[in-house]
Amino acid sequence: MICLIVVASFVIFATGQTKSASKQQTEAVSGNPSTSSSGTPPAHQSGLHKTIDEASNELTSPFAGVVSGSDSEWVIRGVKLLLALAVYGFGLSYLARVLRVRV
Repeated sequence: MICLIVVASFVIFATGQTKSASKQQTEAVSGNPSTSSSGTPPAHQSGLHKTIDEASNELTSPFAGVVSGSDSEWVIRGVKLLLALAVYGFGLSYLARVLRVRV
């Protein structure tokens, strides 16, 4: 369940970023640049989106120090995703198997 939350948050982020980039490219080609700032994150579309992001931020907060030097949101979210999958996915499943064998 933890891995699903983190992956869902990353997919929502990636989808939002690609839609935003597509819109910016279309505006640039048409010659009508948007007056909104391009560096601001997109607003949450729903309560579910906000809940998933908050849960993912809580679950990946132990890994914040690893990516603290990066300015790229893609790098930050990507590294946190990989670390969360490694720790929560592989690490906890391995621990569960070890405990099951010993009990």
